[in-house]
Amino acid sequence: QVQLVESGGGLVQAGGSLRLSCAASGRTFSSYAMGWFRQVPGKEREFVAAISWSGGSTYYADSVKGRFTISRDNAKNTVYLQMNSLKPEDTAVYYCAASKLPVARTRVYDYNYWGQGTQVTVSS
Repeated sequence: QVQLVESGGGLVQAGGSLRLSCAASGRTFSSYAMGWFRQVPGKEREFVAAISWSGGSTYYADSVKGRFTISRDNAKNTVYLQMNSLKPEDTAVYYCAASKLPVARTRVYDYNYWGQGTQVTVSS
């Protein structure tokens, strides 16, 4: 069992930056691929970024490529999402997720554990 707790969300102006953190419990964190997803009311949860268990492979949605960076620190059981050049369309609840598969995945149903989400609001 893995428990995930996100933090770092908030209100920021367009062009600004935020760094989200996701702290994981459990001794097997380093064996999980991790991902970030986001969701706005009335829409499906969408993939943002993913990272393999070792951190050697990362994947990004086209909409955030070049602006967001996912990373992980297995010693701290934490995964991060650095978000730069934020746009109003990035406004959403951001969720951290863990997959029992070691390779980074982009689909919601590939993930086994989810955090409670953290709100990110980007004002224009």
